[in-house]
Amino acid sequence: MLILPAHFPATSILRSEGWQVLDGESPAGLRPLRILFLNLMPQKQVTELDIARALAFSEHCVRLYPMKISGQAYKTTPIEHMRTFYSDFEVFEPENFDGLIITGAPVEHLPFEEVRYWLQLCRIMDWARSHVRSTLYICWGAQAGLYHHYGIPKYALPEKCFGIFRQHVLYRGLSLFQGMEPEFLMPNSRHTEVRRQDFPTNGSLCIVAESEESGIGVAMSRDGREIFIVGHLEYEPQTLHNEYTRDLKKGLSILPPLHYYRKECPEQGVDFSWKKSARLFYSNWLDMLSGHQTV
Repeated sequence: MLILPAHFPATSILRSEGWQVLDGESPAGLRPLRILFLNLMPQKQVTELDIARALAFSEHCVRLYPMKISGQAYKTTPIEHMRTFYSDFEVFEPENFDGLIITGAPVEHLPFEEVRYWLQLCRIMDWARSHVRSTLYICWGAQAGLYHHYGIPKYALPEKCFGIFRQHVLYRGLSLFQGMEPEFLMPNSRHTEVRRQDFPTNGSLCIVAESEESGIGVAMSRDGREIFIVGHLEYEPQTLHNEYTRDLKKGLSILPPLHYYRKECPEQGVDFSWKKSARLFYSNWLDMLSGHQTV
């Protein structure tokens, strides 16, 4: 069961797919997992649906709280949408939450300190260490969290890391990867990377999944309080295709996403090969939050 804000656009779509979605209030006597959602992606409603659908696969009752950074302007999302469905961080600051999801953002080309909301994001990431049981950092969000908390830099890639890449689980028996060992598939779409050589050696942070092709896939703090996933398990089947055709229309030099189309041919359609991985990963994370599993 998923609880979304009243009249949230994703609700009708998820219901049409057969998911149980409630508007606004939690049922009496039921204590849902409380998940904050800091959506930094430009197409807000697309990411809302991706994340909501990923959480809906779980058997847990989950309530999603969309959160925004105060004072920001939005070029691709109507301001009324943000005002209606998102609340500023300061509204949630006095409370505690089970989980926080921080998405990627299209600012890879900028040094972290030049991102206009960097100081506010750092404040949120620091706050999460004492007010959230586990924070899931995604793509640029993962690189931002690794840099802020551990001083790990990002590096520009010679060409975009774009496609579906096989990730090898490096630590067997982690509840986060239950049902996903010894390897799983994950979409990537990024122009930068983090490197193993920059990770601390004191055990405070571990690389827990890695790819021979795409490099570091998932890292996790020792207690599971912070999980950094450089890819996009939440992506829907057509997301990479939409990115590819968008860039082609812009006249950008881009190759088709690797290991994504059937027979590596766009005309053959998409192979939704990471579907099982996505469902298991988010279900396992929610199990951790509920106390059904340990790290």
